[in-house]
Amino acid sequence: MRGKTAARARPLHPTGGPILNDQRDPHDPRDPELIAKMGNDLRGEFERLIERSGPYRYTYNFRWLGRPVIQFPQDLVALQEIVWETQPEVVVETGIAHGGSLVFYASLLELLGGDREVIGIDIDIRPHNRTAIESHPLAKRIAMIEGSAVDPATVERVRERVRGRRTMVVLDSNHTHEHVLRELELYTPLVSPGCYLVVLDTIVERMPAHLHENRPWGPGNNPMTAVDAFLATTGAFEIDREYDDKLLFTVAPRGYLKRVR
Repeated sequence: MRGKTAARARPLHPTGGPILNDQRDPHDPRDPELIAKMGNDLRGEFERLIERSGPYRYTYNFRWLGRPVIQFPQDLVALQEIVWETQPEVVVETGIAHGGSLVFYASLLELLGGDREVIGIDIDIRPHNRTAIESHPLAKRIAMIEGSAVDPATVERVRERVRGRRTMVVLDSNHTHEHVLRELELYTPLVSPGCYLVVLDTIVERMPAHLHENRPWGPGNNPMTAVDAFLATTGAFEIDREYDDKLLFTVAPRGYLKRVR
C-alpha cells in the first residue's frame, strides 16, 4: 500500500496524465543540477558520435508501430514526455515521409483519449505512404494535408482545424533557414500557452558540411539558424534547455521551444 500511495502523490487528470503546474513532483528522481552538468560535460562527445553515425543512416533504423519513424529514439522519448505533460488536443507536424511520426503522435493521443488528432503536412505525400497510413489501426487519429507548409492556403486549412483547441507544433520538412523561419512565423501563433513548438534537425548547424552534400541546407543555413533568428524577435518562446542537457543524442539541440506567454 505504501508504494501505491507514493505513486499517486501527484494529482492526475481523468486520462491518467499529471495536472499541469510548476511544482516538481517530489518523487521525481531527476536532478536538474546534475543534468545541466552532464550536458555541459558530455554534449561534445555525443555530437561527435552523431557525426560518426551519419554515414550509417542511423535514424532510418527505427519503426513505430510498423511505420519507419526516422528519428532518434531519445527524441521520441522526449516528445512522449512533452505530449503527456502538456496534454495537447492537436499535434501539427510539417513533413510526413513514411508516416511513422504521425503514427507515433496518434498512439500517444489515443492514450490520452477524447477528440484528439495529429495533422500532417507534406508537399508530396507518396501514394504508397498514404495508403499505409490510412490503413493503419490509428488512422482515425490522423489527418493529412498535401501542400507546401508555407502556402497561405495550407496554413489557413490548419488554422481552421485547430481553432479553439490546445495545440503543439513540430517542424520537420524543408530544413533551409528561409523555409524554417517562415514556418516559425506562420505556425507559432497556433501553439497554445504552455505547449511546445519543436524544431527538428537543428543539429545540422553542428555537423560538418560534407554530411549534407546535395542538400540545400548545411552549416549557416539550417533550422538552428532559423530558431536563433526567430527567438531574437520574440519573448513568447524559450528554449527548454533540460532537453538539450539530458538527451545528448538528439537531432534537435536548442529546438525544444516552450510557449511561456
